[in-house]
Amino acid sequence: MLHVFDMDGTLLHGTTAGLEIARRSGTLAELVALEGRFAAGELDTRGFAAAIHALWTGLTPAVVAAAFAGAPWLSGIPEVCADIRRRGERSVVITMSPDFFARLLLPLGFDEVVASRFPEPPFAAPLDPAHILTPRDKVRVVGELRARHGLSAEQCVAYGDSRSDAPLFRSLRHTVAVNADEHLAGLAALSYRGPSLTEAYAVARTLLPGRDAPAAGAPRAHP
Repeated sequence: MLHVFDMDGTLLHGTTAGLEIARRSGTLAELVALEGRFAAGELDTRGFAAAIHALWTGLTPAVVAAAFAGAPWLSGIPEVCADIRRRGERSVVITMSPDFFARLLLPLGFDEVVASRFPEPPFAAPLDPAHILTPRDKVRVVGELRARHGLSAEQCVAYGDSRSDAPLFRSLRHTVAVNADEHLAGLAALSYRGPSLTEAYAVARTLLPGRDAPAAGAPRAHP
């Protein structure tokens, strides 16, 4: 079984890596303006990545680490990763956000993190647009992981929150919308709202035939 987690808005509760880095680096107003342009369709995913690469020229690893440590993560991430591994299953985070932030999740127990590849901060090299992920890349990456580990689509479950997860949700049957917008909730098999990955994971396990039922007191799953 492969558990595929989105990061922004999913593992990160109500925020994104970009917003957390911007708060720590003093570039919040500029980042919000860029997100407005992205939402309006003035920037695509790669254009947005190029813009934040230019915005964060003075970014340091210390600022990134502080942003990660201070971010509002869902509770229970290490415990969920440990349970997945104990069952002989695998976990992966796939995000369009920068890899220098996302890969800090690896010590929490995820088997892999796949993210947009940026130069190491402070940026001394140009950004390669070919290394920036798009929503369709989530489908491609999951297909590659399935092939590598000999898994079928029925042996995958995805967790996400927004339109960027829609292509992946359309490609899989086992999906959980976590604190999601209406668009993704309408595509998901089940939905969860709350601050706990442990509870979202319990909801997900009800989708998996022959797997353990969620623990007593877990929230009700909503189709």
